[in-house]
Amino acid sequence: MTDPAKVRRHAERVRELVASVVRTQIKDPRLGMITITDARITADLREATVFYTVLGDAAAQAGTAAALESAKGLLRSTVGKALGLRHSPSLAFVHDDVSEQVKHIDELLASAHDADAEVQRLAAGAHYAGDPQPYKLEDDDADDLEADDEVVVGQDRR
Repeated sequence: MTDPAKVRRHAERVRELVASVVRTQIKDPRLGMITITDARITADLREATVFYTVLGDAAAQAGTAAALESAKGLLRSTVGKALGLRHSPSLAFVHDDVSEQVKHIDELLASAHDADAEVQRLAAGAHYAGDPQPYKLEDDDADDLEADDEVVVGQDRR
């Protein structure tokens, strides 16, 4: 069994290594404004998934994906040498669509804000359907007692 802390350390190291190699050694013109966001590695340390984001349109994203696929061998050999493992992990690159998720969450928050504003607008003109105080108070109970009723306190009625 592999230690989960060791797997996390290797995943973090893979992320750092891939980001460094992309920044310094890959000179592919198709490579756009890329950010390596995360890396995950399997428990047997054989396969690593690297998540990345790209600024730009769909063409820039497709170009960056192609550039990463063509540089996969260089990246795998660099990662394998640096980690010092018996087997270099195979790399898979996945586009991380954080910006689309952010837009979706912003739309959800805006619709929730609009719904809250509508509820506040409706509540501003609302009034109670019944009496403002629907419960009997103890003072009302004392007034309801008639003069001829006896009140026995502290005695047992048998």
